[in-house]
Amino acid sequence: MERYDLVYRLYDEYDTTTLREYQEFVDIFPAVDSRVALEHWQDANDELESRKNEIRSDFAAGETFAEIAAHTTRDQAFTALDLEAKYGRAVNVLVLDVDETLRSAGGTDNEIPRETLHVLTEFHEAGIPIVICTGQTLENVKGFAIQGLGSEIVHSGDLSIVYEAGTGVFTPGHGADTKQLLYEDLDDEIRDVFDDVRSRVLPDAPADLRRGCHLQGNEFNVTMKPNYETGSTQAREIIDKALVYVLELLAESVGSILAFDGGDQTVEAENGTIELEGESITDWTHTFYADQDSEIRAVLESEGAYPDLDPAAVPGDLAAVLDRIDVAYYEADAAEIGSLELNKVVGVERALDVLDITDPFALVMGDSKSDLRVMRWADENESGIAAAPEHASRDTLEHVLGTDELVFDRGRSVDVLRTVSALNQLARLE
Repeated sequence: MERYDLVYRLYDEYDTTTLREYQEFVDIFPAVDSRVALEHWQDANDELESRKNEIRSDFAAGETFAEIAAHTTRDQAFTALDLEAKYGRAVNVLVLDVDETLRSAGGTDNEIPRETLHVLTEFHEAGIPIVICTGQTLENVKGFAIQGLGSEIVHSGDLSIVYEAGTGVFTPGHGADTKQLLYEDLDDEIRDVFDDVRSRVLPDAPADLRRGCHLQGNEFNVTMKPNYETGSTQAREIIDKALVYVLELLAESVGSILAFDGGDQTVEAENGTIELEGESITDWTHTFYADQDSEIRAVLESEGAYPDLDPAAVPGDLAAVLDRIDVAYYEADAAEIGSLELNKVVGVERALDVLDITDPFALVMGDSKSDLRVMRWADENESGIAAAPEHASRDTLEHVLGTDELVFDRGRSVDVLRTVSALNQLARLE
C-alpha cells in the first residue's frame, strides 16, 4: 500500500489528537516530588503505550507510524511525506537561528519553549548534530544552551555554536578545533577598520546615542543596541539614529585606512586611486549601502541623510572595501557592522567541517537576511531545506515560500521540528 494511503488510514482510523495529548503530557511533565503526581504520570504513560500498541500491531511499520501519530498532526505528517518524496533523504543536521526563530519576544516571552527543547533533545538522542547559528555573543549562547539543553548535550561533541553571525565557531569536545576565531583570517586592512570603529563608536557618539544605546559585547562585530525595550517607539528612533551614525563612522574609518582626508580630491592610497567626483566619502558610503538594502535607504531618507547619488558612480576603490563590510539594520533592535567574509554561511561550513559532516542535508531555520544566506547556500548546493516564522523578513519569507513553504507561527518552531522528525522516520523505511 502506498505510504500516502497508510497515512490517510492512520489519521482516519485512530484518535491521533488524544494520542498526541498523552505524548505531550508524558514528554514534558515537570519533575515533581509527589507520589500522586507520579502515579498520574504513570497512568498517562500506560494509556499512551496502549494506544501506540494498537497502531504497532496494525501496520507493517507499526513502530514508525505509532511515533508519527503520537508526535505530528495530520498536516505535518503529509508535509513530511511530500518532503520525503521530493528529496528522498533524511535531515542529518539542524542549523538553527535563535532570536525570533526558536524563541520570540512576542510569542514565547523570549524563552525557548520546553516542548521545543524536548524535541531538540530527541534529535540529539537520534544522533543528529545541532548547529546553533546566531548573531549573539558566544557567552550569551552558551548560557541559554546549557540552561535549556543541558551541559551534557552542549559538551557532547555533536553541538556547534556559530556566533556573532559567523565571526567565530565554538564546538566543545574537539580539542584544538573547539574554538575558532574566523576573524583572525581577515587581512589587516579590514581588521584595522573594525578596530578603529570599535574604539570610537561610543566615545565619539552624540550625547543622545551614548545615553540611549549600548555596545553589545562582541568579539569582532560592532553592534549598537537600544537601552529601551526592543521593538518600542523609543528603540526604533534611537536605532535609526544609530544606523546613520555607524555609517558615518564607518566612512571616516575607511577613509582613514585608505589615506583619504575628507576633501573633494583624488588621493593616492596604497590600494589605488579614489575618485570622489565632488562628493564626500560619507555621501558615497550612504549611497553604497542604501543601494544594497531598501531598509537602510528608508532610514537614511527619514533621517535626512540620503544623498540621492548614482550608486554606479561610487568610487571604485571605496566600493572595493565597502563590498567586504556588511551593515545590518534590525528595526528597533540593532545597528551593526560586520564582515561579509565572515557571514553565517562561512561559520556553518566551518562547523560542519569540525563536526565531520561531509554530505550535509540540513534543516535551516531563521528569520533574517543573515539566515537567508544560509538558506540559499543550502538550496544552491542541494544541501537542505529552509523554514521561517511568519514574521520573518520579506526576502526570507519569499525564499521559504518559493521552496517548501515551511512557514510556522510565531513561537512555534516546534511544528517544523516535528515535521522533520517525521520526515526522518519515513526516510528510514524501505
